[in-house]
Amino acid sequence: MGGCFSDLEGGKQAAGVGFASRQNQNPYPNQHQAHNNNNDAVDFFFKTKGFQPMFTQIQLSLSASKLLDRDVMSKSDPMVVVYEKKRDGKLQELGRTEVIMNNLNPEWIEKINVAFQFEIVQPLEFYVYDVDTKYHGVPTKTLNLKDQDFLGRASCTLSEIVTKHSRSITLKLQNKTGHGGSRTLGALTVHAEETIASRTAIEMILRCSHLDNKDIFSKSDPFLRISRVVESGGSVPICKTEVINNNLNPTWKAVTLSSSQFGSKENPLLIECFDFNSSGDHVFIGKLRSSIADLERLNKERTGTNFFIPSKYHSKEEKMLKGQLFVDRYCEKEQFTFIDYVSSGFELNFMVAVDFTASNGNPRSSDSLHYIDVSGRLNSYQRAIMEVGEVIQFYDSDRQFPAWGFGGSTGGAVSHCFNLNGGPGNSEVVGVDGIMDAYATALHNVTLSGPTLFGPVINTAAQMAAKSLESHNSTKYYVLLIITDGVVTDLQETINALVKASDLPLSVLIVGVGSADFTNMEVLDADNGRRLESSSGRIATRDIVQFVPMREVQSGQISVVQALLEELPDQFLTFMRSRDIKPITSQHVPPH
Repeated sequence: MGGCFSDLEGGKQAAGVGFASRQNQNPYPNQHQAHNNNNDAVDFFFKTKGFQPMFTQIQLSLSASKLLDRDVMSKSDPMVVVYEKKRDGKLQELGRTEVIMNNLNPEWIEKINVAFQFEIVQPLEFYVYDVDTKYHGVPTKTLNLKDQDFLGRASCTLSEIVTKHSRSITLKLQNKTGHGGSRTLGALTVHAEETIASRTAIEMILRCSHLDNKDIFSKSDPFLRISRVVESGGSVPICKTEVINNNLNPTWKAVTLSSSQFGSKENPLLIECFDFNSSGDHVFIGKLRSSIADLERLNKERTGTNFFIPSKYHSKEEKMLKGQLFVDRYCEKEQFTFIDYVSSGFELNFMVAVDFTASNGNPRSSDSLHYIDVSGRLNSYQRAIMEVGEVIQFYDSDRQFPAWGFGGSTGGAVSHCFNLNGGPGNSEVVGVDGIMDAYATALHNVTLSGPTLFGPVINTAAQMAAKSLESHNSTKYYVLLIITDGVVTDLQETINALVKASDLPLSVLIVGVGSADFTNMEVLDADNGRRLESSSGRIATRDIVQFVPMREVQSGQISVVQALLEELPDQFLTFMRSRDIKPITSQHVPPH
């Protein structure tokens, strides 16, 4: 995850995460990762601490036109209250605008802040009130809304706003029951902007010399971790290089830090060097205090700075080491965000592949994973399709979704990639409902069989992504959802397909349903820092897989959608940045 988007060919990858307000109380990873060594990336470090994903902060600007006039002697004095509708249906107030006097076409100055999360649908509700004259001058936060005249309400999702090229949406105001009625209540326009101070990013190539050797039979396997020092004295990890094996004079691949990660150039940074151990119990080599300004100066002067370790005899003193840090390259660049891309016309194209192997059980039996309950209760396959599709559909303008099945017998022959709609040609269906209908129909027409092969489906999706890359000016990014009840049989063929696809605008989301042991599936998800390697020895250029067992997310607070989609914006950005693909300029944006 995050801002270190260097294109790595090695196995123990870099990671960059910007956490603006979270403190790492224990800066040494060997003291907290010994109990959980599944993941060496910085994002895993935060998850073990219970931190939630990073949000993009959005400011909403509001204006209205042709509001209803509730006042007799003057015009209405409107104010807007904005709510986010939570999963339980309850409304959480996000904020209120100021009151604008005597105006039926107001443009409010007060902004509403909301945290944008790609991985969930965020319904917003807007209530417009005419504030009674006797409350003028009273802070809007203290107003009892029951004492104010209701002018109208509107609703949309945050995704609908940020995917517009203008980042604006105009909504027709309705009455409290959600209908316009016979009277025209006017319209509300909502505009969204990211609240980031700067798009400046710093790209650096870091090198060390004469590092202390911590291994007995070989040399250390060093990596760097960069943290931002906060006012309390603690530090927040923001970036980690890849691991370089058996080298005391390593040069790492370029790392990139955004201004949202390091703040100002003068803000203090803590740079630590560790010797990698696969157990997660990394050995501390040394540390130093610096800043972006200091690192820029090292590059200009072509000099190094020494690492230190705490003194064994005096806790407040430090011993200077022979090992030094150098900055071989330093450059400033403009860094675009996920919202920059999707608001300028880039799209996420959703694709689905469903497991029709016999291990799912007879669909007519109530204990089958494919059983469709007449009461309307969704099975695991339907839930995964609905929850993921409901999020991604907002980023796909035509909502034509390719849908396949695999491991089933159609026409007497087992197929490992057949169209879910039963047609011989076009695999697309219309919308999430179209996927659900095609899935239900296929259960009556397809005989469950096997084995569980992912390779053909991934290759088919990759062919579509490759074709699109040539014909759509790189504005389409594909997201393949594979839902399966068993461990993949063609593991090496699947890895080969994923490595080949890692150069394409494609991410693969895998949901494991049922009670199978999915331990072996974790190898496909490179969250442990090790890139996939094909049978020919080729290393994946980036991590494009996210795997999650359905039962794992059912028992916790995080939904299957959040678990699957939390890495998708970063995978999207990693691809775009590796190809130096920038958002479309305004004059080239197609109409949304």
